Amino acid sequence: MPGLINSPRARQYMRESGLDVLIATSAVNVRYFTGYACWLDPLFKEYMMSPGGPSELNQRSYAVFPREGELTLIAKSLMSADAADLGIQDIRVYGDSGVDYSLLSSPTTDEEARFLTLLRDTPADTTAIAALAAALRDRELTDANLGIEMEGLSAGVKADMIRAFPRARLRDCTNLIRLIRAVKTPAEVAILAQAAEVAEQAAKEALAKARVGGYAKDMVRSFQSRVGEQGAAFDHFSFSLSGLGICSEPDYVFRSQDVLFIDYGCVVSSYFSDTGTTLAFAKLQPEMSRRHSAMHACVEAGARAMRPGVQSSSVQKAMAQVAREAGLTNSFPHGHGMGLEIRDYPILVPANGLQIRDECIAVESDLPLEEGMVINLEAPLFMPTAGALQVEKTFVVTAQGARELVPQERAHPFFAG
Repeated sequence: MPGLINSPRARQYMRESGLDVLIATSAVNVRYFTGYACWLDPLFKEYMMSPGGPSELNQRSYAVFPREGELTLIAKSLMSADAADLGIQDIRVYGDSGVDYSLLSSPTTDEEARFLTLLRDTPADTTAIAALAAALRDRELTDANLGIEMEGLSAGVKADMIRAFPRARLRDCTNLIRLIRAVKTPAEVAILAQAAEVAEQAAKEALAKARVGGYAKDMVRSFQSRVGEQGAAFDHFSFSLSGLGICSEPDYVFRSQDVLFIDYGCVVSSYFSDTGTTLAFAKLQPEMSRRHSAMHACVEAGARAMRPGVQSSSVQKAMAQVAREAGLTNSFPHGHGMGLEIRDYPILVPANGLQIRDECIAVESDLPLEEGMVINLEAPLFMPTAGALQVEKTFVVTAQGARELVPQERAHPFFAG
C-alpha cells in the first residue's frame, strides 16, 4: 500500500521551517512517507551478522520527501522487492544482493525487469548513505536545507551524513514528523477504523468464551487467532490481576468474583488499534457498578469536550473532573492519538510545561486538537483484591466535535457467559 502521508500538512510545516527536504530514517516513518515496510529494518543488528559487533541496526531504509517533486525510497537491495507494488518511481538500492545470476532468463513482467536492473546496476559496495547522497545530487539538493529524522541514528551514521552532505544544512526534524502524523488523512482514518473493527469483533468472541474456572490464556489465544483470520497482526491483549496491575502472561484462572480490566489491539497495514473494556463474571455490586458508571461518564465527558482548537489538557480536565466528583481520585483518565505507533500525538494529559521541539519546530506540548485527529479516551481504575475497571473508546475529531471511529459499547461491562 502506498504511503498515506498528509502531504499538504507536511509541505506547510516544511515551508514554515524553511526546509527543502524531509528525510525519514526510522522504519515507522519510512512506512509513513512511502508505504514501504521491511520487517527486518527495525530488528536486524550488526552483531547478528558480525559476532561481537555493536547492537546498531544493520540495515536502514530512507525516505526522501522534497518540498517539490516526487519522493525517493532507499532500501537494501535484496529487500527492495517489498516496494514492487507501491508505485514509487524513484527507488535506489544499496548493498551486495548476493544473488546468483547463473540461471537468469528474460524477465516476464515490467516489475521483474525493473528490479533486476536495480540489482544488477548497483555496485555491491554501495552504502545506504551513498544511495541517499546520489538521490539528493540528482535532485540538485546537495546544498539544501535538509530535515533529517535524527532520533535513533548512531553517532557514526550522523557523522557519515555530515561528511556526505558537506554543503547542506542538516537539522533534526524528528518531532516535526510526529506533528505531521498527528492529523490523519481520510485513507488513514479508514485503515484505523478497519483495525478497530477487527479488534472489536475478535475481542467480543474471545470474551464470550471466558468462564469461571477457565484460563485467561485461552481468551488471549482466541483473540490472537481471530485477528489473524481477519488479516490483521496481533498487538496486545492484557488483563488485570485482582486489581493489582496489568499483565498478559500469568496462567490466570477466572473466578466468580472477578472484575477485570481488559485492554486489546491489533495492527492493520502498520496502523494500530487500541481499546479496552471491563470483563465481569457476575452482576456488579452497587458500589462497583457506580464506579464503572463514573468511568464511562469520564470518557463521555471527554468526547463532548473534543473539538478543533481545544487544548489537549482541557479534554483531560473534563474527564478528571467527573472522576473527582465521583470521589475516584486514584483514577487517571486521559487520552492519546492513534496511528502508526501505539500512541501518536496528541497526548491528552495535564499541561506539563514542556515543548515538542527539535531543530525545526518548537511548540507547546499541550497541543490544540485538529480536525482529522484520531484519539483514544480511556478511564481505568485499579482496586487491589477487589478488581479493576477499564472504559476506552476511539474517536475522530471533526469540524463539529468528535464521532466514534467505530461502534464500541462501553456503557456496561462485558459479562462472561
